[in-house]
Amino acid sequence: MTYLIATFYKFVTITGLKTKKAEILALCRKLGVKGTIILAQEGINGTISGSQKAIADVLAYLRSLENLADLEHKESTFQKLPFSRLKVKIKSEIVTLGLPEVNPNQQVGTYVDPQDWNKIISDPEVVVIDTRNDYEVEIGSFQRAKNPNTESFREFPEYIEGNLDPTQHPKVAMFCTGGIRCEKASSYMLSQGFKEVYHLKGGILKYLENVSPEESMWEGECFVFDERVAVKEGLEPGSHQLCYGCGHPISEEDKQSPHYESDISCPHCYHQLTPEKKARLEDRRRQREYLKKAGKLGKGF
Repeated sequence: MTYLIATFYKFVTITGLKTKKAEILALCRKLGVKGTIILAQEGINGTISGSQKAIADVLAYLRSLENLADLEHKESTFQKLPFSRLKVKIKSEIVTLGLPEVNPNQQVGTYVDPQDWNKIISDPEVVVIDTRNDYEVEIGSFQRAKNPNTESFREFPEYIEGNLDPTQHPKVAMFCTGGIRCEKASSYMLSQGFKEVYHLKGGILKYLENVSPEESMWEGECFVFDERVAVKEGLEPGSHQLCYGCGHPISEEDKQSPHYESDISCPHCYHQLTPEKKARLEDRRRQREYLKKAGKLGKGF
């Protein structure tokens, strides 16, 4: 069976969070939908998977809610459910920057459609910034993009403060996986005095879906937070897997390293591997092998 994966977010004022959480949770459970949906006063953010009809029903319900009639989503497919459970959470932010005064509902940068993105990032006057975490950037990014080397989105303001000046870098273009981090980052950049701030509408996923490989300025694969691990052009599953010792995405080249041991370690975590942790991971590997034989695990778990 082929399952539909839908990703969506929208910065918009949402009220009655507890009631909406309960209703969404009940509907998704009834329809067999898995994944994560985050609700906050500033908006909604989610990635869910299920049958085509189930996803359509959930999206229809969400769009029936106040201020969400124009909720946009991106679609891709996978041969297995890419999530093992369902989570609907209420948080203070739908993507955590740690600065509650930064509100995309009040100001946001200029949206750039995927078809126009190459022109923006080819401009030598534009500073191109990848707003994702370092392990995501490592397996793929756009040409000319700067890697902030952040471990979490909370570190992004510190990177900007230490590396960019609005008087010297007035033009900035940013991107992320689905558009949510770079949209919030654009609001922050405007609050810091940057004059021309652009962000990729729909994120990398929309770009890979709409821009042909011949015209693409994307290099590598795009990390995603589900069983697929990474995707490439056309949103086809990529070649990366996860290291179960540290959760870092690993390539075929990584697996040739003497520091790689299936389900135990990889070149990114080998030197932090203690005998105690190795024993725990070996025990977990035995459990995983049993579940795989029973057909209960797929590529990303």
